[in-house]
Amino acid sequence: MKLAFILDPIEALKPKKDSSIAMMREASRRGHEVYALGMPDLFVQDGTVAARAVPLAVDDDDAAWYGEGAAEEVPLALFDLVVMRKDPPFDLEYYYATLLLERAEAEGARVVNSPRALRDWNEKLSILRFPQFTPATTVSRDPSRIHAFVDRHGDVILKKLDGMGGTMIFRVRGDDPNRNVIVETMVGDAERTIMAQKYVPEIAKGDKRVLVIDGKPFPFCLARIPRAGETRGNLAAGGTGVAQPLSARDREIGETVGAELVKAGIVLAGLDVIGDYLTEVNVTSPTCIVEIAQQTGENAARPLLEAFERRARPRA
Repeated sequence: MKLAFILDPIEALKPKKDSSIAMMREASRRGHEVYALGMPDLFVQDGTVAARAVPLAVDDDDAAWYGEGAAEEVPLALFDLVVMRKDPPFDLEYYYATLLLERAEAEGARVVNSPRALRDWNEKLSILRFPQFTPATTVSRDPSRIHAFVDRHGDVILKKLDGMGGTMIFRVRGDDPNRNVIVETMVGDAERTIMAQKYVPEIAKGDKRVLVIDGKPFPFCLARIPRAGETRGNLAAGGTGVAQPLSARDREIGETVGAELVKAGIVLAGLDVIGDYLTEVNVTSPTCIVEIAQQTGENAARPLLEAFERRARPRA
């Protein structure tokens, strides 16, 4: 089948860590044709959603993992599956892209993850659907409410609703001398809505990335362990990734959340679990496939491509 991947600039992708490359390599091994495009390559012509897409010859050599063919301008509905893998931020351009992709679905395209779900499942706020699994949480743009939450719990995490990779995440204690300026930086003059969560000390053992593929949790996760003196476990913030089997609690969270994800058309998600608590549901471009495969020999790209094949446009 023909697979089109919507990506960040392809020359910036890193084979040693990028899950999109793992997917494209597995697709190529299965004999599928792989195409790449960016959000700027989407356009509408004569009422049809189309794209300028580049065919790729994908290789396992990290030094030269792809070769580009001649670009083609084709309707998205001519691909068997379109895979949206553009990284956040989820800004207005990303929002517009999801609207175009949803229109392409109406024209016969198959898109994963579902464009509507990408809009509906904010990666921070989606945990509110599962209060049985979350730490104490508040969401507000009112500085006084954020301060009251800090006073109540004593040790909290503040995070933006559109951040990724550990950006704009602060740990704040009740006696922190920088508390006021941190809250001001986060919410401004009641201008930005943020999330506050009670600090979970088990972060010292890792912020676990649990991959959920077509509703089912992958049996291994990646515990991203913060470096010394750091609160954030994100690999982009210097955390160390350690692959490990899912715990019973990880599996319970993965199965419960997965049942709702699959209903929404989310084929791949990355749940962030600290200790026994769900802290985020990542649906835009979840990663950690490569690191888990390197450490365990279990490649999540295989069941993921099987899910893609099930979701693809039926052949005539």
